[in-house]
Amino acid sequence: MRRSVLLALIVGLAGVAPSLHGQDRKAEIQKRLASEFTRTKMTGDKSDIVTAGSVLVLHKDNLLMCSTEAVAPPTNTYKDGRISMGFGSNMSWGMALGAASQQAANIPQRKFVSGEKFWVTEYLVKDDGVVFQFYSDPFDNIRYYTQLKFPFQKGSVPAADDLMKTIADVLTVDASQQDAPAQDGAAPQSQAAPAEPAAVPKTIALGQTTAEVLQILGQPTKIVNLGAKQMFFYPDMKVIFTDGKVTDVQ
Repeated sequence: MRRSVLLALIVGLAGVAPSLHGQDRKAEIQKRLASEFTRTKMTGDKSDIVTAGSVLVLHKDNLLMCSTEAVAPPTNTYKDGRISMGFGSNMSWGMALGAASQQAANIPQRKFVSGEKFWVTEYLVKDDGVVFQFYSDPFDNIRYYTQLKFPFQKGSVPAADDLMKTIADVLTVDASQQDAPAQDGAAPQSQAAPAEPAAVPKTIALGQTTAEVLQILGQPTKIVNLGAKQMFFYPDMKVIFTDGKVTDVQ
């Protein structure tokens, strides 16, 4: 009797161990994602940025995005070295749109390619993979969004290092953001702090995107939206955008 109970206990613990291991790995992945990517906060109607986060650079082609007028974004999948929308993903997206009386054929769509940039607004570690959500700057007055899934092998959660390497093959934070100083900003005690260089004037050029201006000047004190036109107000200047590109600086 005791042997049977002990055997049952061992079998039960053996079944629990992989689950606990998977939960530990998921927690580590979430921690690594949070240290690498800063979420961007969007307005409730998804039309504008409230708080700027990480700007990501895409390193693969074929990332499908749709207009933010869609009630749900498409879900792309990265597998075997490429980004695609499978039959199941297309069907699920069509069903989500159909529930709101929308059709994919009537929703503006755009395929983003290697070298293009966008904002990351969410990343979630699920049982079967990691899902990112992205928003673009406006193109011809249309802002696009989408999801990208990095699936796990069935029944297995990868090590955080391995997954982060896979993600880095597809997405990296814009290099200009990575040059930001550490939060503490303190020089090592064993060395004298170097003399601070003269401040470099911050300049804005016509044609730059809202993302590029935010990287250079930071958050404005006020944002005014006028349809296709948008104005960023700073203490000593006003930057005017048309369709997401700088058209005037005052």
